[in-house]
Formats: sequence, C-alpha cells, structure tokens
Amino acid sequence: MQISEKYNPQETEQKWYSYWLENKYFHSEPNDRPPYTVVIPPPNVTGILHMGHMLNNTLQDVLVRRARMQGFNACWIPGTDHASIATEAKVVAKLKSEGINKSDITREEFLKHAWEWTDKYGGTILEQLKKLGCSCDWDRTRFTMEESLSQQVIKSFVDLYNKGLIYRGYRMVNWDPEAKTNISDEEVIFKEQNGKLYFLKYKIEGSEEFLSVATTRPETIFGDTAVCINPNDERYAHLKGKKVIVPIVNRVIPIIEDEYVDIEFGTGVLKITPAHDVNDYEIGQKHNLQMIDALDDDGNLNEHGLHYAGKNRFEVRKQIAKELEEKDLLLKAEDYVNKVGTSERTGAIIEPKVSVQWFLKMSDIAKPALDVVMNDEVKFYPEKFKNTYKHWMDNIRDWNISRQLWWGQQIPAYYYGEGESDFVVAENIDEALELAKQKTNNQQLTTSNLKQDEDALDTWFSSWLWPMSVFDGLNDPENKDINYYYPTSDLVTGPDIIFFWVARMIMAGLEYRKEVPFKNVYFTGIVRDKQRRKMSKSLGNSPDPLELMDKYGADGVRVGILLSSAAGNDLLFDEDLMLQGRNFMTKIWSAFRLINMWNHEDKPANTADNQAIEWFENKLNKTILEIDQQFEKFRISDALHLIYKLIWDDFCGWYLEAIKPNYGEGISKEVYTKTVEFFEELMKLLHPFMPFLTEELWQTISERSIEEALIISQQKKAGDFNENIIKNFEISSEVISGVRNYRQTKGISPKETVEIYTNASEFANESVIKKLANVSEVHFGTKTDKLSFTFLVGSTEVSIPLSENLDLGEEKAKTEEELKYLKGFLVSVDKKLSNEKFVANAKPEVVEVERKKQKDALDKIAILEEKLKSL
Repeated sequence: MQISEKYNPQETEQKWYSYWLENKYFHSEPNDRPPYTVVIPPPNVTGILHMGHMLNNTLQDVLVRRARMQGFNACWIPGTDHASIATEAKVVAKLKSEGINKSDITREEFLKHAWEWTDKYGGTILEQLKKLGCSCDWDRTRFTMEESLSQQVIKSFVDLYNKGLIYRGYRMVNWDPEAKTNISDEEVIFKEQNGKLYFLKYKIEGSEEFLSVATTRPETIFGDTAVCINPNDERYAHLKGKKVIVPIVNRVIPIIEDEYVDIEFGTGVLKITPAHDVNDYEIGQKHNLQMIDALDDDGNLNEHGLHYAGKNRFEVRKQIAKELEEKDLLLKAEDYVNKVGTSERTGAIIEPKVSVQWFLKMSDIAKPALDVVMNDEVKFYPEKFKNTYKHWMDNIRDWNISRQLWWGQQIPAYYYGEGESDFVVAENIDEALELAKQKTNNQQLTTSNLKQDEDALDTWFSSWLWPMSVFDGLNDPENKDINYYYPTSDLVTGPDIIFFWVARMIMAGLEYRKEVPFKNVYFTGIVRDKQRRKMSKSLGNSPDPLELMDKYGADGVRVGILLSSAAGNDLLFDEDLMLQGRNFMTKIWSAFRLINMWNHEDKPANTADNQAIEWFENKLNKTILEIDQQFEKFRISDALHLIYKLIWDDFCGWYLEAIKPNYGEGISKEVYTKTVEFFEELMKLLHPFMPFLTEELWQTISERSIEEALIISQQKKAGDFNENIIKNFEISSEVISGVRNYRQTKGISPKETVEIYTNASEFANESVIKKLANVSEVHFGTKTDKLSFTFLVGSTEVSIPLSENLDLGEEKAKTEEELKYLKGFLVSVDKKLSNEKFVANAKPEVVEVERKKQKDALDKIAILEEKLKSL
C-alpha cells in the first residue's frame, strides 16, 4: 500500500468530515441501543469560535465519539442561543451606522433587521465547530428563537404564571444604560475603580450647623429624600427629629434613624436616595420615603437634575463638585477606590433603577434542585463545585425575567386597561381576548383593545429549557425523542454559568419532567494566558483557533488543548502544546510508515517477537482498564496522557523496536498481522481525541466498507492482564536503558556488542534485552573481576566490563565526582530522617519514599566504592 511521506491535515480533515456527513454517522434516531445524549451549551448566535469553545467542544466530542465506539446510540444536539442583549446591541450598532435609530422604527421593522443579521452571521460558529471535527447531529440543529422553541418558552411562562410562581412587581433592578435594559444580579461584574469620596455639607434647617455626608456619587443628591443616622450614635442625638437642606437642590428632607448605619464608617451619616441605591431603596420602603428618580434610561439627569438636566451623570459629577466647592458646600474630596458594578455584556456602569418588572419566585423550585445535586442524583465533576452551587441556592433571590429589549420572546401578558392588574397572561392574543372578556365581563372587547407587554424574556429563560425544548418536550411531552433521549447523559460547561444555566436547567427539568435533565456535569477550567489572564478579544491575548488549526491541524490542536486541561482547573494556554500535538501526529504517521515498509516473510516469530507481543497485549489491556477508570472520573486529560504514553513510549519506543527485523531481513507474517491488530486497537482508543488522523490511517490499513469506518467501530474492552509480565518488561527496559546509558556516556558504538554480568538468576525477556541492548552474553548469578560499569535495577546489579578503549583516569575522576554527589545527597536524606518531628508528622508514604532514597543511595555508593578500588 502507498502512504505519503508526510501527513497532510488540510487534505485529510475536509475529506473525512465530508465522508462522515455523507454517511450520516453523526445522526441518531431512537432505537433499541442505550442512548448517550449530550446537548451543546448553545453559543451566542453572533459569536465566533474562541479558545473556551475549543476546549469545551473538544471535550464533548471526545465523550460523544467514545460513547459511539462503545455501543451507545450517541446523539449530540448542536444549536445557538439568540443572546438578547449581545445580538440586539450589534443590530442597533449596525442600524446606527446606516443612520437609523432603533427608536425611529417599529418593533416589527427592528425584528426584520435582527433576523437578517442572524441569518447572515448565525451559522458562523457552527461551521467553525465542523472544522474542529465536532460530530454533532447537524440534522437536529436548534436555535432558541425558532418557532418551536419560542412556543415552549411562552408555554412555560403561562404555566408558571398560572401556578402563582411568576408575578409582576415594582422593584429595584440593575439598569444597563447602554443596552437600555435591566440585567440580573449574576450579569453584574464588579470592578475596582479609582474615584473620589466627596464630603458634602447638609445644613440643619434654621441653623448654621451642618452634617457632613460622604458620597462617591454627588450627582445623585437630586434624588435625596432623607439623611440617616444610627439611633445609638451619641454625636447626633441632639439632631433627632430635625431636618436638613439638600445642597444645591435646597429641598428640605428629614433626619431619620436606622441601625443599618455603621457608626464607625465615614461620618456615620448616610444620604438616602431610594431611587438610586439598593440599600437606600430598602430603607426608603421601611420609612415610607418619597422616591425621586433623577436619571433617565440613558444615564442622563432628567428634569429633577435642575440646570444639569440632559447631561450625562459622569459629566455632572465633575461639574457639581466644582459648584459645591464654589458655594462652600463641599468640605473635602479624597481619592477613593471602590467596586463598581458593570454590565457583563456591554461593560457599561450599572445604575440601580426602580421599575416594574416580571419575576419568577425561586425558593420553592430551588430546593428540589439543590437536593438532587447534594445527594448526587446529578453528579458534579470536580465535586468541589457542589459547595459553590449550595451557597448560591441557599441564598437565592427571585429571578428578574423581563428585559427591555425587542430581540427575544415577547412576554405573553396582554393589557386591556390602565390599572396595575388590568392584564391577562395567555399563549396568544386570541386566548388572551377570551380571558380578558371573562375577567372584565365585557363581551365587546376585541383584540384591538389588547396591548402586549413590550418587554422580552431574559435569554436564560429560554436556555433553561434547552435539554427538553430541543426534543420538543414541552409542546409534545410524550413524543418518542424526549422519551428516549431525556434525561441527557453528560453536560460539559464552564463553572461561570453554574447559576445562570446549570442550576436553572435542573429546576426546569424537575418542574416539567419530574426528573433531572442530565446525570453528570463536567466543569471545564477557564483558558488563560501565561500571565493567568482570562483569554478575551478585548485583551488581545487570545489566538485565533482557526489559525491554530491551519498551523497544527485540528487533531494537533485538540490534543494540545487537552494535554493542559486538568478537570475543573484553569488551564494556561501554551502554543508549544499544539506543537506537541502535531509532533504526536507525525510520530504515529512515521510508526505506520515503518510497519508498512517491512517485508513479510513466511517464517515463525522469534523469541524476542513473542516476548514483545505477550508484554504489549498485557500492557494494552491494563491501559484500557486505566483509561476507563479515568473517564469514569471525567479525568479526560489523564485518559489522553495514558493513550499518549501507550503509543509514544510503549508501542513506538519499545514494541516496534523489539520486533523490528534486522537490516536486510523481513518480518514474520504472523508478527506483522499481530502488529497491525495492535495498531488498529490503538487507533480506536485514540480516535475520540484525534478523529481525522486515525480515520485516515484506519482506511489506509485496509479497504473498508461504509459499515467498517473507524468512527463506528467498537473499542476493545479491557481483557485480563498479568501484572508480572508487565513488571518484568519494565525491569528489562531499565536494563536496556542502563546498557544504552553506558554506551552513550562512554562513547561506545551501538554496533559494538557487550557482555553483562548480573546477580539475577534470569531475565524474563532475555531475548529482547540481547536484541535492543546489543548484548552478546548474559552471565547470570556471576560477578566479574574486570573493571566494570555497574548500575542497579531495583536490587538487581548489572555490570558491563569496560571497553579497552576507555581512559581509566577520566573514568576514575567521573566515578569520584558521582560518589561525591551521592554522599552529599545521602547527608540531606539522613538529616530529614533523623528529624523526629518530620518522621512523626509526615504521611507514612512520604517517610517511606525518603527511606527508599536512603537505601538506593547506600547501594549505589557501595557499588561506586568497589569500582574505585578496582580502578
């Protein structure tokens, strides 16, 4: 068979991906096999592939491909998320570049533009996932805004409202002035920011006395409705019941008392601005204070801001400080570092804002979702994330599910009057009309009398249904897909969305199917650069995954990113690992070319061949068992390391060398057949990690039918293995390495045969040792009087008589130097072991390691001293 000198990923990847698609290997339909289901964490429809996607989707693909090769009916559902805030922001920016303001067009017109944007850019990231080799069932691709999924979102809203779990309330929210919508607490990112702490003078009414009040936001004084002191603060006892005048505004407001005020912090006096601070809002509610909202939706001062009306709040902050100083109302201003809430999506500084919003009561539906994780009905890997999950679930707040956006599922509430309760909730306007007629007793109402709520639902309110909605589980709860594929098997996601998504999917699954949505959750680490910064486009520290794949091949990148990916720990991206991945491809390709070049002869296998085959068969079975164990614990990187070592070290480094025919000779047909069988099993093990290279080699080894493609072939199950056979070969490989080390350090040619003397009575793999170490004779149970190079393998002593060509003076100097080092090393070990505190407190296995170091050093010193005498 012909095989090119070098592996070409670019040619191979497109060829095999097309072949897999044409033959529907990724597609799944319910059948009598056990299902293995994974739903993709849907990337933003406007997104492009980044390093986090690379890691997450490579891990999913490894799990899915492996399941397929273990007899499961594997189904990996792909899809995208409509990403309300991010997508709307991009569409608004696009319209602005065309001279169109969102406020100047209708909702219908805006949605037309949003769908055009989605149709144009929406498939980009999915196409990029194909380049990575993802074996998703593309026939089942879903989008959170498609009609069927939107119907299910609306259905769940109506259901939860009718159960009394959704309500409309007047609350303080996190307002994003750039996106012009409220966002949830989880979408607020707190960042340290340098600013000023301003000490303002609030004059006591009818007096020259004043209170000093510290604030970082002097522009909010226009919304002040009280100042607050602690009732136990003796400094201000004489002011109880009095009033103060708000600087510049000249509004008279009361001095109130509340133990919330920290006597030790600042001046011990707080300005209370109920419309612009979460804590002030609570105090305002408690003390029935007036609420004055001085900011508009853009973060500009409104009519309450007097002569600052229409100006941006940050601009006002600078100008008002000047005015306060000029009017002798500013006591002082100090540099101050405080944490400021910013929007995760736009980066804008968040403004607390009171408005009417829709909320979902969480306490009742959170408890069952906490229980299933704590009792391991849903298992978390790594387990440490259970504590994070518990803390959040124990402190859960009602979920604000409305957003002031147009891109998203529109809230199905229909208003028929001006009163706060003059609305009905229904799946469509016709049902709403019937409900409104019943509620008002007015049969004359028509749909023109109804106005649907303008707000859209939070994006997470659609994606929390994802494991069910992708199978149409809420529209048709008994359909064959939902009953077969649900609950799904494994979820692979980042720990940063454990609350946004994981917790909420568990809640929704229990609410609507009375069972958990998945059995296992594997949390990946976050990809960081060498400075431990999270990779992001804004920092410019993230490489382009497509460029990496062009440079190293998709398989090389997959292996590279997984080699550095320990479960749940952040991984430091290093391009050298991609190079290691590519080198691994080259190694495997070269190994196959080597096997392919050998002539096959009708002759029996020799002893060395048989010993190598017996060892590798046992080693393969043992490693398969270890790989299975690592997968059970979701230690996918560790499983890859095992396969990597099995191929690079054991198969290429030892097995192929042991069976390699002598120059000019051929290999036994029997040994060749066995070697190809081993190679095929290795390709099966490696396929989930390196799908393209392995399929190419599999199809090159032999002509395969469509039913025999590697992607659907079954991996070998772990068979019995003999630990002694494996251990004996390890001893043999150490003997061979010792002899090779002698040649290297003494400059002895590999072609020059050597004899060895040993205190061992036999070597289990004598033929392999003789072949790979070029040993002419092994003298068992015999010491030699000749000057020798001696080394230990465990307690076995191996001596090689020194070549007559050696410089004895140089050899003596080297031996003395080695002896000096070992004696120094022994002193440090002895010191540790003579330390009673260390021996008493260290783990027994740690002490045992030190004792072994001590014994090994003593044994080697004895050998070297004996050698010095002879020299």
